[in-house]
Amino acid sequence: MLNLLGQVFVYVVPFLLVLTVVVTIHELGHFLVARAFKVKVDRFSIGFGRTLFSRTDRHGIEWRLALLPLGGYVKFSGDLDSSSVPDQAGIEALRQEIVAEHGPGAERDYFYFKPIWQRALIVVAGPVANFVLAITIFTLLFAGLGVSVVPARIAEVQPGTAAAAAGFQVQDRVIEVNGRAIADYRDVGQVVALRAGTPVDFVVLRDGQRVKLTATPVRQLREDPISGPVRVGFLGVGWDPRPGEVTYIRYPPHEALGQAVKQTGDILGTTMVYLGRIATGKESGDLLSGPLGIAKAASGVTKQAAAATTDVGLQAANVSLMLVQFAAIVSIGIGFLNLLPIPVLDGGHLLFYGYEAVARRPVPAKVQEVGYRVGLALLVGLMLFATWNDLQKLSLFKFLGGLAS
Repeated sequence: MLNLLGQVFVYVVPFLLVLTVVVTIHELGHFLVARAFKVKVDRFSIGFGRTLFSRTDRHGIEWRLALLPLGGYVKFSGDLDSSSVPDQAGIEALRQEIVAEHGPGAERDYFYFKPIWQRALIVVAGPVANFVLAITIFTLLFAGLGVSVVPARIAEVQPGTAAAAAGFQVQDRVIEVNGRAIADYRDVGQVVALRAGTPVDFVVLRDGQRVKLTATPVRQLREDPISGPVRVGFLGVGWDPRPGEVTYIRYPPHEALGQAVKQTGDILGTTMVYLGRIATGKESGDLLSGPLGIAKAASGVTKQAAAATTDVGLQAANVSLMLVQFAAIVSIGIGFLNLLPIPVLDGGHLLFYGYEAVARRPVPAKVQEVGYRVGLALLVGLMLFATWNDLQKLSLFKFLGGLAS
């Protein structure tokens, strides 16, 4: 029983903590920009379900803490449906209701009657808040703690691998990958992991000379200490810098901000490259993760940070630090996901607003209905696919097969 409770704590608590913080920041982005445009808001809730605590401020906004810590939401006054894009008839009915209750002109305080550009900014503010959160976290880490830079110095070339076939040698130092300068060996791994079956151009320093090599990573099942078994591109080298080559950089605040923006952009770029390879059939999509995968990753981060030391205080500090970094990565993912042009997501709302700006009228109700059904089906399908990946990584099917045999 105690072991079960321990597993629940290690898996569930970090996941809920990260998810709640990231989603709350997302909703706070919507809220702050809405209030800047004087939009009436009924409620801002952290969590869902039964109310644990609430208070109403002088603007009539209810601030609520709810039982289920699965994120949060902001409710604008006069919300008609989940789409937040009612049709012309719905808008007119809402206008008459507001005018009848509060008098002419009162409708201007409601979200639906704000100019399109204001509504678009309110919608896009959620994903932007996620990116701002990630950049803020990375900036504080780069400026406060710094970052180690480990050169991509090759210490081993495994026989029969892509690296051996390409002509890599021990003591080569990778300085460019696909035309991009490389300072850290982890940057090489990031590129190689998503290029299985695709030739990759390298430039290495060998005895002071630049040597160009081309290798085609092979997809292999590798064990990731955080996310579990994954199929990624494999080069076949081991890394080990020479004494004195590893540097530790603590950036001044303005440079830390630039590095944080670059880090966020790199993660977004990697995400788009992976999705593009899925669309072209070069990847199967088995790296996509859903809630179970995020929970497992949060657990892996927690365990890895705690295992770094036996001191309880240092363990708590390490776990907190790793979860903060993990929250930045999850925040980027949620921000990117919400910008996809799928109805029910923020990107879908922006798509509808684009139509409204051109046609000078909201999207017809029937089109919205079909769009939201298709969008919901796509989103559910994506979540089911990601959950299937998560279950396979957790080896649940092997476990159930063992029970049945």
